Amino acid sequence: MCRRRHRHHSGTFRALAGTLALAAALSVTTGCKEMRVRIDDGKGGGHAAPAPSASLPTAPAAPPSTRAPAPEPTQAAPKPVLAPGARSERVRELQARLRQLKHFDRNPTGYYGAITAAAVTAFQRDQGLPRTGSVDQATLSALRVRTQRPTRDELYPPTTRPVAAPDKRCLTGRVICISKKSDTLAWMVDGKVVSAMDVRFGSQYTPTREGTFGITFKSRHHVSTIYDTPMPYAMFFSGGQAIHYSSDFAARGYAGASHGCVNVRDKKRIADLFQQVSPGTKVVIYK
Repeated sequence: MCRRRHRHHSGTFRALAGTLALAAALSVTTGCKEMRVRIDDGKGGGHAAPAPSASLPTAPAAPPSTRAPAPEPTQAAPKPVLAPGARSERVRELQARLRQLKHFDRNPTGYYGAITAAAVTAFQRDQGLPRTGSVDQATLSALRVRTQRPTRDELYPPTTRPVAAPDKRCLTGRVICISKKSDTLAWMVDGKVVSAMDVRFGSQYTPTREGTFGITFKSRHHVSTIYDTPMPYAMFFSGGQAIHYSSDFAARGYAGASHGCVNVRDKKRIADLFQQVSPGTKVVIYK
């Protein structure tokens, strides 16, 4: 009995060893793929056991998480020294300097509006500066280097628009020289401008006549008999058309028009002109 049992167990051990050897061989040939080998325990049931597997390659360690460097703070835009909407003597000087460089085509007013902003932008473009339309310290410094300090006449011209070059008919004697192109009146004596003022004219339905005329009569407190409106300091030159002060022009500017007369909005200047003009004084109206 003992001898048979020993033989039975020896056979079992030999079978188990052979199975394990086969499993090892299969593990080597299949690489890193895991196989499960069924092992008979001699009782007919058997159990599943994982076959030995080759070592898997180790994945490289992930680098430590790094954050993107914080962006450098952007440099703040230069603080403007003068900007649209300002009204001051510094704006008047700015306009006078821009006019010296032919960037500003009107007389200084002291108000920083759209026209001044466009002139500043043009200057900044020419100088390679940021085109902001506002004046920072760099723009102001560049402007001062390229211009001269404005004279009083440049800062306070008699008209808001430059006086046009006089017509040749205005170069001799005493002449009221009126330009429709520049909307200005120049009182000239022997070719020199004594005084100047802004004017406006009639609409397309009631145009102001052009040509050479003479003052026919003056009326200090005149009132229109057609429109029943005041015409102070009226100086008639052609029928019912006259040069006179207009409160409407003073209030509304070029938003309105006359009925053919030459309107003046500077009351003091036309009052002075009224005193110097006499009947027969030449009037030249041209484009």
